[in-house]
Amino acid sequence: MALIAVIVLAVLFLMFMFNKPKENYKEIDYSTFIQMVKDGKVEQLRIVDKDIYGYISGGSTPLVSFHTIIPYEDPTLIPTLIQHNIEFRGSEKKRYPFLNALLSIVPWMLILGFFWFIMLRQIQGTSNKALSFGKSRAKLQPDSAKKVTFEDVAGVEEAKEELKEVIEFLKDTTKFKKIGAKIPKGLLLVGPPGTGKTLLAKAIAGEANVPFFSMSGSDFVEMFVGVGASRVRDLFEQGKKHAPCIIFIDELDAVGRVRGAGYGGGHDEREQTLNQLLVEMDGFEENEGIIVVAATNRPDVLDPALLRPGRFDRQVVVDIPDIKGREGILKVHTRNIPIAKSVDLKVIARGTPGFSGADLANLVNEAALLAARRNKKKVGMDEFEFAKDKVLMGPERRSIVISEEEKRVTAYHESGHALLGMLLPNADPVHKMTIIPRGLSLGLTQSLPESEKHNLSRDYIIDQITLLMGGRVAEEIIFGKGGITTGAQNDIERATKTARRMVCEWGMSEKLGPLQYGQKEEPIFIGKEIARHKDYSEKTSELIDEEVKQIVEGAYRRATKILKEHKDILDKLAKRVLEKEVLDRKEIEKIVGVNKIKDDGSSEKRRRRKSSDESSGKKSDL
Repeated sequence: MALIAVIVLAVLFLMFMFNKPKENYKEIDYSTFIQMVKDGKVEQLRIVDKDIYGYISGGSTPLVSFHTIIPYEDPTLIPTLIQHNIEFRGSEKKRYPFLNALLSIVPWMLILGFFWFIMLRQIQGTSNKALSFGKSRAKLQPDSAKKVTFEDVAGVEEAKEELKEVIEFLKDTTKFKKIGAKIPKGLLLVGPPGTGKTLLAKAIAGEANVPFFSMSGSDFVEMFVGVGASRVRDLFEQGKKHAPCIIFIDELDAVGRVRGAGYGGGHDEREQTLNQLLVEMDGFEENEGIIVVAATNRPDVLDPALLRPGRFDRQVVVDIPDIKGREGILKVHTRNIPIAKSVDLKVIARGTPGFSGADLANLVNEAALLAARRNKKKVGMDEFEFAKDKVLMGPERRSIVISEEEKRVTAYHESGHALLGMLLPNADPVHKMTIIPRGLSLGLTQSLPESEKHNLSRDYIIDQITLLMGGRVAEEIIFGKGGITTGAQNDIERATKTARRMVCEWGMSEKLGPLQYGQKEEPIFIGKEIARHKDYSEKTSELIDEEVKQIVEGAYRRATKILKEHKDILDKLAKRVLEKEVLDRKEIEKIVGVNKIKDDGSSEKRRRRKSSDESSGKKSDL
């Protein structure tokens, strides 16, 4: 572009120089010129082709120069000048044929050259893209980027301990080599979405202060065969140049799915990419100083060859944090947020079981946004409670128009859930109930466990199914069978699914015993489980359906019995929630009380009663 600009300026300069007039002439008509000749008012004429230059005489100093053009062949011009004794001379006009031709051609050449230059740049750019098609798309974290350290990661203390060994190796490799120890070549971070797997990988690079390459698993695979494998090779070549370094592959399951399970052409490219990754991680060539860290929430679909020692030696579980971990995560996320003295992070952590790190970060952000909208200088406990309800139950939809009758039905439906939640001995305590539409629901009852649950007992599961039936049962008790609504759709779906898992997966059926029914099959398209293979007879299938029906219907009858016995409390609860729209645990306890019903329907008693009922042909309530 600079060369073109110089050429344009040079041509313009030449055109200006050759066409620059040397003297200012007064333009006059040819007829005026002839008359001035006859009057003797002109002198020192110079005739150049059809141009006449001269001076107007008449005593003026300096003389005024003029110019005129002979419009036609005038044979009388010379005789007239001689007749009036006018001094004149002729000269030939200077001609520059080459320069004139050049000046006429150059503008077009410049235009064509400009377009040629643009096309050339585009061709070169396309060529570069084509040449870089097989290059790795990994991003090298710049030194100027903000470093993430373990102080920025909370709630995964065990995972951090596992990773400190890797950091020590990256800082001082000789310490391990002297004793003959080999650092793991690969670390696989496994856990649900939002638990901080990517953040942990960044923290490793930040703590070790080494180059950090990051790439998504989907960036390897393209529609063109061989591109993915080429990108894997290029990625490890870059890693060797910057060793010691960390290569982080996010969503490894996109490229690391089990081989030989595809059908069609698309899987071939993915399998070639996976094969190249296997070779680079543990092939003939040693990749000294390169540690591969990958993250996935689907370890079950990964190829076994990828998980063997020598490739991903260690699987670090990054699970949902417990109450202590949640408190630590909240402290990290509220570090730069002004919070009021009344805010107790322990209380918030206790009220958010099952929240991942991403959920807690979202909760803190929602609370801060609400405080800003309310023009507060600090985020208070009210904002955190509101944010927690928004994350747990969805945003309020106060604009939706609901009739009074629908509100009443919703109030009794939610009261049925809440009352059973407060009375059932193994149910989780009710945190809040509301008849304000939230998300896709017209109302909601939220229960939160008092402590972390890692194993679920049969009694707990039965109470959960009974609690799910509470909404439909309350509708039937108050409005009759004709008054029940579709509001229980999700409750029935969840209850049925839980009961089927009790029978088919958890071995909690008396008739069918501790067996698993329905093996997970490996379909040809995705690589692992998406369906269940029916490996049992039709008779067993009927028994499964009977058992599932027995569990759900037994829970329904049990819920009916409890709610009928406490109908007066059900009415009070529904009336109160109609007045206030939202009730918290304290308000519910004032109406219902804190005493749960006695567990006279324990597992052993229910089993004995069930056996006697079956022998007499009666139905049992679980």
